[in-house]
Amino acid sequence: MNSFSKIGVLFGLVLLVASCANTNSRNYQYMPNMYESVGYETYQKVDFLPDGMEAGLPAENTIARGWIPYGIENTMEGKELARLNPSPLDSLSQEANLAVGKELYTIYCAICHGDKGDGQGNLVKREKILGVPSYADVARNITVGTSYHAIYYGLNSMGSYAGQLDTEERWKVAEYVMKLKQDLTK
Repeated sequence: MNSFSKIGVLFGLVLLVASCANTNSRNYQYMPNMYESVGYETYQKVDFLPDGMEAGLPAENTIARGWIPYGIENTMEGKELARLNPSPLDSLSQEANLAVGKELYTIYCAICHGDKGDGQGNLVKREKILGVPSYADVARNITVGTSYHAIYYGLNSMGSYAGQLDTEERWKVAEYVMKLKQDLTK
């Protein structure tokens, strides 16, 4: 009976300790500074950083994650150099690339250039934007490289889409533009 009373006392102590626990907050913090850190505002002055400010410039010669630099300049010589630039996408998955390119073209380009690439998008029909040429124009000797160049830097009244589309998406749209050109010139 003696061991039975010891088990009962031990069970009572465990029950007493468990009933005193507060489930709404932490009862014990091993390192409280890690749980309750000091918050800093983005442009707040702080004494321990080199410039005295929380937000700093990135280190020199760094590239943002997911961004690949485009080595061709936004000049006429750069545009001619881009004419020779082939698509780096895998040609074995061309159908999938064109499907994604069509979706992105419909979102970003078709409102001006039209669904068929004929320059008769919704904004052109409403006369909000004028002078959007068709991809079938003979004077527009476009290639996949010049299409990518125009998407990256913009051309005439068309702004740059480098901020909306990543590198792979821009190439997919450029390939789809070449498909539209091929369909229009049949």
